[in-house]
Amino acid sequence: MATSTRVGLESPVSSGATFTSRLHERLERLDEGIERGANHLLSLQVEAGYWVGELEADTTLESDYIYYLHVLGKADPERVAKLANYVRTRQLPDGGWSIYPDGPSELSATCKAYFALKLAGDPQDSPHMVRAKEMVHRLGGLERTNSYVRFYLALVGAVGWELVPAILPELMLLPNWFYLNIYEMSSWTRGIVIPMAILSALRPDWRLPERAHVDELFCDISRKKAAFDWSDQLLSWRNFFLALDRALKLYEKLPWKPLRQRALREAKSWLLDHVERTEGLAAIYPAMMNSIFALMALGHRPDDPLTAREIREFSRFEIEDGETIRMQPCVSPVWDTCIAMVALEEAGVPPDHPALVKSADWILSKQVLGAGDWQVKNKDAEPGGWVFEFRNDFYPDVDDTAFVLMALQRVKFPDPKRMEAAVRRGVQWLLSMQNRDGGWGAFDRDNNKAFLCNIPFADHNAMIDPSTADVTARVLECIGRYGWAADHPAVQRGLKFLLKDQCEDGSWFGRWGVNYVYGTSGVLRALETVSLTAKEYCQRAVRWLRTVQKADGSFGESLRSYDEPATKGQGNSTASQTAWGLIGLLAGADTNDPAIQKAAAYLVEQQNGDGSWSEDEFTGTGFPCVFYLKYHLYRNSFPLYALARFRNQAQEARQYCALTFQPGQFRLRSGF
Repeated sequence: MATSTRVGLESPVSSGATFTSRLHERLERLDEGIERGANHLLSLQVEAGYWVGELEADTTLESDYIYYLHVLGKADPERVAKLANYVRTRQLPDGGWSIYPDGPSELSATCKAYFALKLAGDPQDSPHMVRAKEMVHRLGGLERTNSYVRFYLALVGAVGWELVPAILPELMLLPNWFYLNIYEMSSWTRGIVIPMAILSALRPDWRLPERAHVDELFCDISRKKAAFDWSDQLLSWRNFFLALDRALKLYEKLPWKPLRQRALREAKSWLLDHVERTEGLAAIYPAMMNSIFALMALGHRPDDPLTAREIREFSRFEIEDGETIRMQPCVSPVWDTCIAMVALEEAGVPPDHPALVKSADWILSKQVLGAGDWQVKNKDAEPGGWVFEFRNDFYPDVDDTAFVLMALQRVKFPDPKRMEAAVRRGVQWLLSMQNRDGGWGAFDRDNNKAFLCNIPFADHNAMIDPSTADVTARVLECIGRYGWAADHPAVQRGLKFLLKDQCEDGSWFGRWGVNYVYGTSGVLRALETVSLTAKEYCQRAVRWLRTVQKADGSFGESLRSYDEPATKGQGNSTASQTAWGLIGLLAGADTNDPAIQKAAAYLVEQQNGDGSWSEDEFTGTGFPCVFYLKYHLYRNSFPLYALARFRNQAQEARQYCALTFQPGQFRLRSGF
């Protein structure tokens, strides 16, 4: 690497000379840290050109997988034992299981773990099972679990169907123009629920071993037939849908259902159509598992070529590690790749570097040019988006597409016409997905009928896909980088949504990342690209970031903030969240700001010798309050990007003269 000429930073304000001295020492290591971080990230690139980190979730996946293998008739004792080992290692001292590290015991996760371990052969009277049962009772009993726990138990005869919300395949017959139809549900809910509707109608006889009963998990055995509690407010959407649920259950008991066979044909047709051009239905865990069950219920045996293909795709989520097997909810190669590319580009990797060219070529090959569910509400737009996974053609998403376009922008690609055409299609598709309220959702346009969240099977807290601040910010950052100015109508509509969505204290909620630190950082970075961060609403957001920054310069926010807004911005320090905080501060403050310099110094100090960062917490969000994620590459990509951005902005301000990478001067580790 070329020699770096350094000019000292102005001394940050601190409480003492010792801290100031340490701060300077850490910042002096900035260039070296960026180089090591870039080399480490480059070392993780797959030969084909992409990056893919592990995507970690809670033990509900392993618990469900044990159940799935038993239903499939493929409960190999060794595999089940390894899955059960993993579940046992995650049991908390109080007997329960949480849905994120350091989180409290959660009822549905604990019930699933208990049931799975029973299937695995753990005696009911063993100490860990007794503790688990006691925790279930303290949390309210099986009668308080979510609808999906009840559905899977009913499917194998462990509880009665009266405990399960009615999910009728006749829903498929409602036309798309009708106020309530399947396309008013979020894309992931469609993938989960339509196979469940098939199963609910057919109710296959998949009874499991007698030891798998769960009556002991009820606090009140009389509640075995009481599905959900009614709202105290007599006239409410909840009570309306509970009354409708009762009516549908009565309909289900009728001997003659004139539309049932037609509805099942429509549901089967939708299912068969949507398992094509993908790695499995919606390429996500619950939809894929449910689709396999539905295919079996429809007469496709596990060894049928179609079912076998889906089973094979699903098994790729397994990660075997010694005596345990853990499961991923999906895979994230497109997402991981575009974030890594943006980080490396900011770090100074030349635009024609082989690693970037190869990843751009791979990314371009993944652009979706075929039909998808998004066209139901966006009929006139041409395809051009990108997905999260390797292949999931029905569901390109806005967030991935925006990040991909930003990643491609700086690459010097050998086929500029191919690049230009792909970018043009991508930007046009992105703009076409803007909602009427000015914001952007993830997968669909104007998917925002909030009353649907009161449907009994909507208790996964993600029934709809409305505009969110973080996705809207990503789009504005993207089109801002491509030259759209603040006065462009699309930007103005997006800004109007963001201002309406801003919290009183200046922060923004993070739907897809944890949480207010993520949302606030993303919005500030977006508004920086259109030169709006001097505005009062942005400065209020910067002030909020300062209030939640810790004395050592770091940021950390627990997933608890989704349940308890009073804890927003509070939690264990993490590398990814400190990076987000730093990115947000850089967008709205001067690089000489003490908060910025302390955050950068913290990241430099916390970097490992190999250029990586460590992080135990989950900082990704699936369904708020219900399902969370740990993206294993976040802790490396975002800190690298944040430090490089700090250095580059400081250099631009002539406060800090840092190394500028030139083609051929970026040192790579052996083999890259």
